[in-house]
Amino acid sequence: MFTGIVTHLGKVAAARARGGLLALEIAAPDIAKELHKGDSVAVNGVCLTAVDTSRRRFRAEVMGETLARSTFEELRKGAVVNLELPARLSDRLGGHLVQGHVDGIARVIRTEDGDGSRRLWLEAPDEVLRYLVGKGSVALDGVSLTIVEVGRTSFQVAIIPHTLAETTIGALKVGSKVNVEVDVLAKYVERLMERR
Repeated sequence: MFTGIVTHLGKVAAARARGGLLALEIAAPDIAKELHKGDSVAVNGVCLTAVDTSRRRFRAEVMGETLARSTFEELRKGAVVNLELPARLSDRLGGHLVQGHVDGIARVIRTEDGDGSRRLWLEAPDEVLRYLVGKGSVALDGVSLTIVEVGRTSFQVAIIPHTLAETTIGALKVGSKVNVEVDVLAKYVERLMERR
């Protein structure tokens, strides 16, 4: 379980497809030394398992289902990624509950800057939009954000200067794609209502 509060950035040192998996090696000296083989780590909002670790890097394997639902097929050597270690039960929950289970991909269709902040409009598929509500939560590339409004085919978020400077969200432009995880509570509510 994560909070969507990205604590570090990493850099893709290698991304190789082999046997239906994508083998990722991430250079991340700030958090690699805290990871052990088998630990979870969120990479651009996707919960991955560290299969090998060193003091400066870790390796993870991405399976086909994750590749189909995320932007990982487009990851290349040198790409910067958002990183978050799992929350401890004693941690503050600064963002919202994030599982690292990506629901789909959204594409930036408009940006607007003002007073150091930025608004982003993102086009998303119906299977993502149906769970979004204004003033609700969404995770974009693992970053917990508040939704400003939801339209028929898109939604809007507002980004504060700190988030722009400390995560990959600041580099997004029109056409950029991001991993989206909706608030899991919305999915549970829907499931409960279906059973009635």
